[in-house]
Amino acid sequence: MPAAPIIEVKDLHHSFTEGLTTKEVLHGVGAGFARGEICIIMGPSGSGKTTLLKLIGGQRAVQQGSIVVDGVELFGALPRDLVKVRRKIGFIFQAHHLIEALTVCQNVQLPLSFDPGETGASSRARALELLRRVGIEEHAEKHPSHLSGGQKQRVAIARALIARPAIILADEPTASLDGATGREVVNLIQRLAKESGCTIVLVTHDTRILDIADRLIHLVDGRLEKNTGA
Repeated sequence: MPAAPIIEVKDLHHSFTEGLTTKEVLHGVGAGFARGEICIIMGPSGSGKTTLLKLIGGQRAVQQGSIVVDGVELFGALPRDLVKVRRKIGFIFQAHHLIEALTVCQNVQLPLSFDPGETGASSRARALELLRRVGIEEHAEKHPSHLSGGQKQRVAIARALIARPAIILADEPTASLDGATGREVVNLIQRLAKESGCTIVLVTHDTRILDIADRLIHLVDGRLEKNTGA
């Protein structure tokens, strides 16, 4: 019997209200994501890709339908259950979202701030090890403004992985990078995720990186058009 997917989306609808009008951006989307797979979601701007990613990550409330993440139903979930789900997820964003007032090492340590099992020394040691694995340990004491775009994205990858998440959600991680740097970044995401066994769901417009995926999902106008092996 095949293992249950770590993420299961069923008949998902989502709308936004602007003034007196309501626009539905997801129309009955359904998809499953297996443990350890890399799945890329593609589609034109406005197709609902980022909305789907935010719903899976518990950053938006599920309005209609079902999203189950590692056994937890997000529709109608209590705040404490949403917190548990978010702690299983690492997020990588196009804009990095690094805190300029903190050093690179401190940015990576940040997700462990509320973990009672971690001390400042232990979280720093873990952060430095991840920075070594992403190839920028020598920049640990710099501030983000002193890094290139590719280096910032490496910091964001280290931060996403430090809590040993079961799932990585990546929203356009190569959009602000040149081709060579973008390829380095996705290769790094692929390698580190495979080493840790986590599931990756990655939204992108970048057709140059599709070869890292185990499976492709195509969203067009809020509907699932194709769901194929890479």
